[in-house]
Amino acid sequence: MIAALLLAAAPVGVWESWGAFRRDDGDCYAIAAPARSGAASRVRPFASVASRWGRDRRNRIFFRLSTRRTHRGPVTLSVGERRFTLAGNATAAWAPDAATDLAIVQAMRGQRSMSVAAVSERGRPFADTYALPGAATAIDAAALACAGR
Repeated sequence: MIAALLLAAAPVGVWESWGAFRRDDGDCYAIAAPARSGAASRVRPFASVASRWGRDRRNRIFFRLSTRRTHRGPVTLSVGERRFTLAGNATAAWAPDAATDLAIVQAMRGQRSMSVAAVSERGRPFADTYALPGAATAIDAAALACAGR
C-alpha cells in the first residue's frame, strides 16, 4: 500500500521517518511506517496525514493497521497523555470528525511517539507505534505543496 501511494506521488521531502508527497489529483500527505508494529504480516502498516482530501482542505489522519482487528473493541490512539477513540474497519482507522483530526495533529506536534492500539480478530491486543520527530515538518510541507491548488 505504501509503495502504491509513493509510486503515484511526487516527493516533497523526507524528515526523520516521515515523508511528504504530492499527487496529481490534488492530494498531498505526510506518511510514515511504524517504528514498531503489532505483528509480522504481509500488510504494511502506515500512518498518514492528508493535507487535502476532496474540497474541505483540512488535515485528515489515517492508519493502515498491522493486524486485522475485531469490531467489538475500540481503536485507541495515544499521543503523549492524550487518548483518542478512532473510527475504522477491520484493517484501517481514522478520526471520526474534523475536530478530532485537528486535535490529533496538534498533539502530534509536541510528542516523540504515538501508538494506535486495538484487539485482533484472534482476541490479542496489538499496537503500532510511530516516531514523531519530523512529523510536524512533513505535515507542514505537504500542506504547503497543496497550497493554492
